[in-house]
Amino acid sequence: MQKGLYKVLSNIPLTSNVFKMVIESEEPVNVSCGQFINIKLEGLYLRRPISICDFSSNTITIIYKVVGTGTEALSKVKEGEDLDCLIGLGTGYVTTYTENNALVLGGGVGIPPLYGLCKKLVEEGKKVRVVLGFNTKEEIFFEEEFKKLGVETVVTTVDGSYGVKGFVTDAMEFDYDYFYTCGPLPMLKSVYNKTTTSGQFSFEERMGCGFGACMGCSQKTTTGYKRVCKEGPVFYKEEIVWEK
Repeated sequence: MQKGLYKVLSNIPLTSNVFKMVIESEEPVNVSCGQFINIKLEGLYLRRPISICDFSSNTITIIYKVVGTGTEALSKVKEGEDLDCLIGLGTGYVTTYTENNALVLGGGVGIPPLYGLCKKLVEEGKKVRVVLGFNTKEEIFFEEEFKKLGVETVVTTVDGSYGVKGFVTDAMEFDYDYFYTCGPLPMLKSVYNKTTTSGQFSFEERMGCGFGACMGCSQKTTTGYKRVCKEGPVFYKEEIVWEK
């Protein structure tokens, strides 16, 4: 985990309520795909955890949706301002389990961390298919960015206004030897029930501290409760126990 002030290089809207922000560090950043950062915002007690979409040696890209006071404040941060961030939090995706054909499934704001994952899988020479799920055409973001990575990209919309009508599980009829997914809990449960191989799940969860000091973001597993912010957010299919 690294802590410091990071300069905002850009903070632009992708849709009516989804923004992309790029921050820069004076020191090399040590992060991996699937991890998250925790941002302190003026006037708010708790930091806001945001998943990492992409990164370079000294920049981090995040994509977030305005859903409350914290993300509303984040959307108003201007280029050139500094943000107090904890970076490199949580456990990221592990790509060594994929032999060749990876299936990547994302829903809504669960999609951003899958971009960095797909980039890594492609760099490793693996064939990647990604299914991006949204409610409507107006909510779609980053479709072209995934395509530019060289991955086969399918988009689903619940209302059928674009791409395949339905959910990500309605568009996953591919040959794959391993899968990765991130999205809202109902989507993750559906993916769990429909997938036929091992895979990794990244959980979206409200967090108190963001680095394991409390148990406010626990997920039940076969070996007891684990903290999404510390032992997660990525968990393996075989260890997940769904609460009724």
